[in-house]
Amino acid sequence: MPRMGTLYLVRHGQASFGAADYDQLSELGTRQCQALGQWFAQRGIAFEAVLRGTLKRHVQSLDGIAQGLAQAGGGALPAALPWPGLNEYDSAALIRTVHAGPLAKPDNAEVYKAHFRLLREALGLWMAGQTQPEGMPSWADFSAGVAAALDHVRHTHQGAVLLVSSGGPIATAVHQVLGTPASSAIELNLRIRNSALSEFSFTPKGHRLLSYNHLPHLDHPDRRTWETYA
Repeated sequence: MPRMGTLYLVRHGQASFGAADYDQLSELGTRQCQALGQWFAQRGIAFEAVLRGTLKRHVQSLDGIAQGLAQAGGGALPAALPWPGLNEYDSAALIRTVHAGPLAKPDNAEVYKAHFRLLREALGLWMAGQTQPEGMPSWADFSAGVAAALDHVRHTHQGAVLLVSSGGPIATAVHQVLGTPASSAIELNLRIRNSALSEFSFTPKGHRLLSYNHLPHLDHPDRRTWETYA
């Protein structure tokens, strides 16, 4: 009987929504990831391998996890394998396919909601093949990049594997493993929280979902305000 491994999929910590450079962890985002690293150490999880996207927030999130591991006496992480197929879609390019001109700065709840209504609409059209956002892959190619990462894990590893990415690729991975309609990845994506942990068990034959979008490392009275989405 083949040995069963566990893939831990982590969304990056809080980034800089509304800033000139979104691809930058906030101070809270760093603390979220450090807390997750501490949680891994407290459970004695030793990672056989690490995969990550190549965006700055992926690198910074992995650094935060490594810092938390060290602070809690955990072992060092293996060298990360950069995987461009785990990079997020370009939300600005998507929104430009359904909304001409710049968006208002998201400095209140109504503008924030309007941004994500447009993003939901744009994602649906892109996934249906009805638009092709500038500078982005097709939905089929985006999905294939995620599937290739999952295939690499199940064919190459047997133990605990850490994967650090973004909401879009992680939601796509869950949709693929569950065999749900592609449109379900939109709602999965827009619900996933910063530094949230999802888990797959895997063998060479495939992956199975164990958990999705949970925050065990923030389950403490002092961290009640640490839950974020963007």
